[in-house]
Amino acid sequence: MTQEQFASLMQPVIEFIAGKPVDRALADALNQRFPASGADVMAMEFACISAIKSGWMCTQGGPGRRFGRVIQASPETLDLSVDVVDLTEIVGPLHRHPLGEICLVMPVDETAKFDGKGRGWCVYGPNSAHRPTVKGGRALVLYLLPSGKIEFVE
Repeated sequence: MTQEQFASLMQPVIEFIAGKPVDRALADALNQRFPASGADVMAMEFACISAIKSGWMCTQGGPGRRFGRVIQASPETLDLSVDVVDLTEIVGPLHRHPLGEICLVMPVDETAKFDGKGRGWCVYGPNSAHRPTVKGGRALVLYLLPSGKIEFVE
């Protein structure tokens, strides 16, 4: 899996999200259009696992928290960036989403939960903030940010 192939894989999701309000209704729509056990999400998860093993995804951080921006926000991505984090039993740094955050939770360990949520899509609205927390094992979280905006508080 190359970065270009990953970007192509993400394009239908990007096109689906673009222009929609970043709210609970978007999470519901994503879970319906791209269900957690569906072929599209399974392909995204496989791509992330392959890219992490290949060494080009989640290249920053350390044990328990590896991360990295995979796709920059641009006109080609309809102003959405894509990041992936690989988290194991951790409470991450407090950060804020000025324009919201759209997350795909992909537990590597079946019991892993991200902010109390299992496999599937969750959305944090504009001006929300949280400490990304994974309990119950290891999870990958793919997240899209309008304009690539995120503000770390600490």
